[in-house]
Amino acid sequence: MVCGTGVGASIAANKVKGIRAAVCRDIHSAHQCVEHDDVNVMCIGAQIVGPWLALDLIDSYLAAKFSTDEDFRRRVAKLHKMDADR
Repeated sequence: MVCGTGVGASIAANKVKGIRAAVCRDIHSAHQCVEHDDVNVMCIGAQIVGPWLALDLIDSYLAAKFSTDEDFRRRVAKLHKMDADR
């Protein structure tokens, strides 16, 4: 999702059950949010991130895979439970 800063888009997306959205402004956060937190929506700020960086962020995000590390799996299971309890 894209908005001015990415923050508003992230807040709105996270209101939807099953969505885990994160604002990404750098390559590291673009892949790590998927690898560690199984984020399924990336939010980018059009006023913050230029077009070339945006393309790199998208490539990094789409190439990332959720980690098989048990700590991250356990963390995301807690997020699923929180979502189910709302």
